[in-house]
Amino acid sequence: MIIAPATSGDAPGMTALLNAIIERGGTTARQTLYDADNMMRHYIAPPELVCCHVAKKGSNVLGFQWVGWPKRISPMPDGWAVIASFVAIEAAGQGIGQQLFKASRATARAAGVKTIDATIRADNVPGLRYYGGLGFVDYDRLVDAPLRDGTRVDRIRKRLDL
Repeated sequence: MIIAPATSGDAPGMTALLNAIIERGGTTARQTLYDADNMMRHYIAPPELVCCHVAKKGSNVLGFQWVGWPKRISPMPDGWAVIASFVAIEAAGQGIGQQLFKASRATARAAGVKTIDATIRADNVPGLRYYGGLGFVDYDRLVDAPLRDGTRVDRIRKRLDL
């Protein structure tokens, strides 16, 4: 397995991975399927990008992790960034997320990130366990936050100071 910065060539594999997670439901707040163009705009090359790493075995994308500066619509203190992590359903529990975070953490530090926010659905037990295992700690809870389809779910906000 290799961990590398995501490129446009990774967009199709990243899109397939994320869409499978969205279709399964229950672990991401995302509900709209992506195409390769959306993947480029949201994860691989958005203006707020700090880094986006992929985990690959051959040409198969097993996971990806994005770190970015918060958008104006979700302001945070100076030096804070946000994170999103996705691992292929069939590859969960193999340490891919830890390897991705090792690369993301180093890149974030080099970019001047002081704190990383991970906001996770309260019903996403694997996600909460993952970020907790990396050292993220709870600092806030968003109660009854609506998903795009109107479903209301709490979200746990975790932080890691670098």
